[in-house]
Amino acid sequence: MPSFSSHLTVLAQSASLYSSAPVFQVPRVDPSTGRVLDWSSISYGRFKQDVELTARHWRSVLKGNDIQEGSIVGLWYGFHSLGGFAYLDVLHIYGLSRAGYIPQLFSIRLPNPIVVLELLNKADAKALIFDPSFQSIVTEISLPTYSVESIQNMTAQNESLPAIPAVTDGRQIAFVFHTSGSTSGSPKLVPCSYQWLDTTVLKAKIATIPLNKQQDVSVWMGSMCHIAQSFMFLGALQHGSCVIQPSKIGFSSQELIDMILSCRLNRLNQFSTFLSPHLRNSREDPKLLGYLQSLDEILFSGLPLGREDEEWAYSNGLKMKNLFGSTECGAMLLSVGGQGHDAPLLRPIPGVSYEFGPIDGPAQAESGLRSSGRLLELVIRSESGDCPTTALRSSDGHFHTGDLFQEVMPGMYVFRGRNDDWIKSENSLRCDTKAIEDNIRAVCGHLIEECIVVGSGRPSPALFVEPAVGVDGDRLKREIIRKTRPFHSRRYLHERLTSPDLIIIVPPKSLPRTATKGNVRRGAVEEMYKSELDRIYLAMRQ
Repeated sequence: MPSFSSHLTVLAQSASLYSSAPVFQVPRVDPSTGRVLDWSSISYGRFKQDVELTARHWRSVLKGNDIQEGSIVGLWYGFHSLGGFAYLDVLHIYGLSRAGYIPQLFSIRLPNPIVVLELLNKADAKALIFDPSFQSIVTEISLPTYSVESIQNMTAQNESLPAIPAVTDGRQIAFVFHTSGSTSGSPKLVPCSYQWLDTTVLKAKIATIPLNKQQDVSVWMGSMCHIAQSFMFLGALQHGSCVIQPSKIGFSSQELIDMILSCRLNRLNQFSTFLSPHLRNSREDPKLLGYLQSLDEILFSGLPLGREDEEWAYSNGLKMKNLFGSTECGAMLLSVGGQGHDAPLLRPIPGVSYEFGPIDGPAQAESGLRSSGRLLELVIRSESGDCPTTALRSSDGHFHTGDLFQEVMPGMYVFRGRNDDWIKSENSLRCDTKAIEDNIRAVCGHLIEECIVVGSGRPSPALFVEPAVGVDGDRLKREIIRKTRPFHSRRYLHERLTSPDLIIIVPPKSLPRTATKGNVRRGAVEEMYKSELDRIYLAMRQ
């Protein structure tokens, strides 16, 4: 019976093939300025040794406290480590697995011990390893708790490690992640099986195929506590690539240039939120634009780039790739890339079983789309290796992502927002909130930091705006109405934003966001401002 690939089998093979090659570039940061002074290399061989040392330490500690092999153990990262962004964090994730346990991963984004405890209990975890910054609050966790150890303080050098098991039952759980948004005040558990992990290893290998004869060098995309960076790192490992740890996830354009010059960065992987500032800066800085043009690939994920940013990138010869994914499934679609007219179009990564099913018929007419441009929902079929656990699937046995697309060429798709981006008005007609938001960003992008359209069950949409620094709220409302008038004049009455009363100005960074990618959560905004929306719509009826 064949066994399943995993992060551990990938590491073992890569450490053998690329023992002396660097797998990480770790920064040395000036504590007074926060600026990176230089980077030091960690080889594949040393990484494997450090993982095994970490595994011996925690195997000794956990077994010594009667926590059985195969148990789920929480890892809660905080301020001393970087919330899943540090070398030590990777050692604990891989080391705990190598010790025979199942990591349940938390990041700094979940500072509430009650929520952490609830999630630990739901997963039937038996212990928690925590960052020292949480020392004062872990007393509320009614499980055995242990502080993260530095590599220098790890003991049990002589603790024996079993061989990496040959997993033949794909239903066994390898990791427990969590959704980046909350439902009823708490994220959902996302248990990841070895069957899921085996397919993820294959997809990651395809998505990170080397682009030249030299070693590929990329940059940390996000926290290892979440799927995106875990996925990208699995790909990098398989190709003997190197990953740079930046000083922070939203690193500056100057630090980007430093990584290109000092660490030979040739593949930039970033969430769109953090890539956009580099693209904007490059419009005023020809030197930065030249460095971006020199990269073999600029891969973005998390949410679509603004239309203006994307058009600028392609028209200036940047080699862009869009990787579309989710916590539950990992990466699912990858754009064609290159400079052709089909460069932005998305295709399923090979080796999966997906379908694009039409949503309900009336919605097509309500959205104004003809049959040739109908909306299709991405569905992960139950037989696909990356289909998440049955607890997350729909009644038909498949996983319905809620992500909507249009097929613009055979087998090639354009993302059209999530199902909840298409809100229904009070008369059950649909409204494409994403289209409104894209238009506002296109014509008023210099005046705003963020915006979100809401109005589920309302007569017309409402807009929440976080203004740019120094922008007057009343002026901003007038400008939005004026500049978006041509766009709204072509839309159905229930889709139009025509009154400044329906533009609500809120403080910067005040809208509720997802933990990982920083996306504003539409449903949470509607709930948070329900009373104010009730008042506004009531006044407009009178």
